[in-house]
Amino acid sequence: MNLTTQGIGTLLRGADLEYRRHGDCWVSPVAGPHIGARHAAVDAVRIPAGRQWSPPGAAAAEQVAVVLAGAGVGTVGYEISRMRAASALYSPIGSTYSLSAGDREMTVYIWSAVPSEGGTVRTIPPRTGPVLFRSLWSGETWLTPPAANVLFRPATGCAGLCLRCGIMLPGETLGVRPHEESEAVYFVFEGEGQFYLHDRWVDLGPGDGVFVPPGVRRGARNPHAGHLASRFVVFGGSMAGIPAYLADDLSDLQHERS
Repeated sequence: MNLTTQGIGTLLRGADLEYRRHGDCWVSPVAGPHIGARHAAVDAVRIPAGRQWSPPGAAAAEQVAVVLAGAGVGTVGYEISRMRAASALYSPIGSTYSLSAGDREMTVYIWSAVPSEGGTVRTIPPRTGPVLFRSLWSGETWLTPPAANVLFRPATGCAGLCLRCGIMLPGETLGVRPHEESEAVYFVFEGEGQFYLHDRWVDLGPGDGVFVPPGVRRGARNPHAGHLASRFVVFGGSMAGIPAYLADDLSDLQHERS
């Protein structure tokens, strides 16, 4: 179901991805100009066992890679870290990065965000150098319950990319927010649940996602109940500056810690 013609957004189904060979790896475009995204592109990359993904031209944009399956090693410049499902890597503008799969294939979703020219982007001045490696389970928790971890944001050195993870137990909702000025892309890491787009709830499963244009209300929930229900985990975020409501919360948190 494509909702782009209504200006609401686009559902991104993992089962519909069409991978094409790119060197030793396989790549499928997920979000980009073809669905109306202006500031960001998201690619799904499958890295075969023992192979490496090191895209040319990566230094021209901020990039974030989130591992959905498999394990291996990630590098950003001279920094190196082990990577496994739920690991995330941030490569600033001007840096290069690589991802190497271990003894089995690694599947990664990769954001590329080029800062827009002109206009205003609400950011928080960074106090330290950029954080390069995170996990969906780590970062600054700004709302609980449900837990919402902020992995990468302008205050950690990112110029215009804010990536976060929402973890919802059965019956929990990650609040439906007023429309934002920035576009966003979200994906499901774990579980079955629903995402809110404008005026409706849509069902999503692992590997599925949504592209949300500026000005569209958004949110997520785990509608399931009972002893067999499992948690619902989503990740993603804004591509053109930190949302105003999140900037306020994190500015307060940063002030309290200083």
